[in-house]
Amino acid sequence: MAEDSPKRRKANFNEAETEVLIEQVLKHEQLLFAAGPGRASAGQKRKVWELIRHKVNPVAACPRDVEDLKKRWRDLKRRDRSKLCRLSQGCGPPAPPALGLLLAP
Repeated sequence: MAEDSPKRRKANFNEAETEVLIEQVLKHEQLLFAAGPGRASAGQKRKVWELIRHKVNPVAACPRDVEDLKKRWRDLKRRDRSKLCRLSQGCGPPAPPALGLLLAP
């Protein structure tokens, strides 16, 4: 019977989950997003995302997988850029602030 029911969406990220995600991604930012010859392999990045998942899930409303965390991170970055755009009011490209400064509501 459960197979016939429509798929329910997961709960929204709560504040604690978001804080842990931001803290952990910024802690491992160099490893996850570095470019150039010294960048990490896909396997190393996958292990780091798994580590982050293990840190987020204890405070999570529902179990999160790595893809959920990556999507949330992309959404946070997009929202941060959007806030910057509104704050600068189109006065040229703003200087990139440290991520997390503008993530507060």
